[in-house]
Amino acid sequence: MEQGRHLILVVDDDADIRDAMRVILEHLGYRVRVASSAEEGLAAFRAERPDFIFVDLLMEEVDSGIRLAKEYQRLGNRAPVYVLSSVGDSLSASIDVGELGLEGVLQKPIDSRTLLTLLREKLR
Repeated sequence: MEQGRHLILVVDDDADIRDAMRVILEHLGYRVRVASSAEEGLAAFRAERPDFIFVDLLMEEVDSGIRLAKEYQRLGNRAPVYVLSSVGDSLSASIDVGELGLEGVLQKPIDSRTLLTLLREKLR
């Protein structure tokens, strides 16, 4: 946290999602760093440890988001990690998020109120 503001990392290969998340999160008072690939997301994590991480499930490869979350865990990440997915509800029911190093799965598109509630709860 810098200057009393939490840093949120958004890793998604969809520029529209990255831009929308940035606008919403900055409007809510958070600092935001975005990455368009798992590789960029890993570099961003190493450069500046975020307080909260959103990772797209389907980027370069089918499970690249989950592999990235596992890599964050291996590197000692303590920030909550949520996977963003267009199949969020069915994915949540079929996987053990904790085992994968995740806090949860969020359905795209994300409602700004849901986002605000989640961040306030997790970043107390």
